Amino acid sequence: MIDKNIDMTSLSLNTVEIPTANANARTIVALKKDGGHVTGYQLSDGQVVNKDMAVALARQGEIAGVGIAHRDGSEYLKSIPDGTESNNLSHLPSV
Repeated sequence: MIDKNIDMTSLSLNTVEIPTANANARTIVALKKDGGHVTGYQLSDGQVVNKDMAVALARQGEIAGVGIAHRDGSEYLKSIPDGTESNNLSHLPSV
């Protein structure tokens, strides 16, 4: 039974938007961290971008294999589940 009196604005929902990658899209090969927190990503062409730039690039189809997750008013990249753990962002090395 669903409680119709729940205030939905107080719930923290995590949704993922999966953009279509361009044919020449780069991939994420490493994470840039500060104090254990991801602050950016190294791309397959060697470029290192911060989280906001990575989200913008992914949204434009410039980064393959990721979705854009939304939580508590912020956006970040998340691996698209494909059954292979070795290519998950959490398994990538840090730079």
